[in-house]
Amino acid sequence: MTQAETNNPKQEPQKVTRNDLPLSCPRPGEALAGLHPRVYLPIEKTGSATCPYCRARYQLSE
Repeated sequence: MTQAETNNPKQEPQKVTRNDLPLSCPRPGEALAGLHPRVYLPIEKTGSATCPYCRARYQLSE
């Protein structure tokens, strides 16, 4: 995913599973790893989360 795609709030959310928890952005191995500090996103209660730095959206799928 490019930075332009990540910064677009209309971009489809990235699907993550419970195996990906705890969820952090940027995710390990992503090219965005140097763009902002790693933050952990609370996705368990609502099923979705948005990174406060890059606006990447995540959706928890069962």
